Amino acid sequence: MSHDKQISSYTVPSRALFFFALLTFAITWGVVGSYILFPVWTASRLGAISGGHPLYFVATWGPAIAAFVLVLSHGGIRGLRRFLSRLFLWRCDAIWWLLILIGIPLVYIAGSLAKGGPVLAPLPPEGARPVLALMLMMLFLGPIEEFGWRGVAQPILQRRFAPFWAGAIIGAMWGIWHLPAFYLAGVVYTDWNFLPFFVGNVTLAILVTPIFNSARGSLLLPMLFHWQLINPFWPDAQPWDTWILLAVTLIVVWYKRETMFSRSDSVTVVIPGHVPGQ
Repeated sequence: MSHDKQISSYTVPSRALFFFALLTFAITWGVVGSYILFPVWTASRLGAISGGHPLYFVATWGPAIAAFVLVLSHGGIRGLRRFLSRLFLWRCDAIWWLLILIGIPLVYIAGSLAKGGPVLAPLPPEGARPVLALMLMMLFLGPIEEFGWRGVAQPILQRRFAPFWAGAIIGAMWGIWHLPAFYLAGVVYTDWNFLPFFVGNVTLAILVTPIFNSARGSLLLPMLFHWQLINPFWPDAQPWDTWILLAVTLIVVWYKRETMFSRSDSVTVVIPGHVPGQ
C-alpha cells in the first residue's frame, strides 16, 4: 500500500501518540510506583507483588490498555474489530518467520554455550509441565504489550520517521517504561543491570521493525517475536544474547537499509481500512 493511500485511512491522529505514552506510563508506573514508594501499605492491602499477581499483569498490560482506549475513542467498536484484524496478518518474507522460530532460539543457545551453559534451560524436578504452564502464562504478559508498541506507536511514528528511527524511539520508550521494575522487590528485574537491558530494548525494537513492515502491520508476528524472547525453555544467555542480537540487528539493518531509512513503504495505519465518518 502506498504512503499516500495510507494517509487517507488515518483515523487515530498523530497527536494520539502523546496520550498513548501518557496513559501507558501512568498505568504501569502508577502500579509499580505504589509498591516502591509505599511498600508496606500497598502490600498489606493489595498483597505482595510477584510475577503472578493480578496487578503485575495490569502493569504489564499498560501499553495494551492505552492502545485499546485510543482505538475505541477514535474508531469505536468497529474500529477495534479492524484493529484486532491485524492479529491475522501473517504473510511476510519467509526469512522473518525463520528468524522468529529458529533464529531467536539459536541466539539463546549460542549465548548459553558461549559461557559454558546448557543447550536448554534445566527442567524442574516436576518435569516439563510447569515450564509449559509458565510458557503459556508468558503469552499473556510481554506479547500483550505489542498491542501498544507495534499496534499504535509504530504506525504513528512511521508517519514522521524512517522505520529505523521509529524503532529506536520505541525501544527507548520501552526501556524507560521498564525502569521502575528494577527497583521493585519480588520480580526478576531486580537481579538485572539496567543499561544492558536498555540497549537490548532498543536493539530488539529495531530488529522487529522490518518484520512488522514486511507483514504489513501484523500484530501476530511481533507478539510471537516477543514470546520467543521470554520463552522459559531457552537457557540463560546473558550477557551474550544481548551482543549476539545486536550483531544480528546490525546485519539486518544493513541488509534492509533501503527500507529501514525510507518511509516510502512504511506501515502508518493503526485501524486498517477505517476512514473518518465511516
